[in-house]
Amino acid sequence: QWTSRVPARSGRVAARIEGVPAGTYAVQAIHDENANMDLDRSFLGLPLEGIGFSNDAPMRLGPPSFGDAALAVAEPGIATRLKLRYF
Repeated sequence: QWTSRVPARSGRVAARIEGVPAGTYAVQAIHDENANMDLDRSFLGLPLEGIGFSNDAPMRLGPPSFGDAALAVAEPGIATRLKLRYF
């Protein structure tokens, strides 16, 4: 598991993750508004903080499938875009 932390701000934010070997991965990003290093959820299990996935994979009745969010990493410099969604 690889992680990156960047300060939140309005507009576009870029995070860089180094040292990821070639393979197929999915990226999850959260806006950890209270800095507790966890995605807070409501009693129904809905995210209380912003969340997004690689390929901007849609969330329907839960997180997207791995296939929808899959990102092939073959060389350094691969990029994906996503939007944080707030419920």
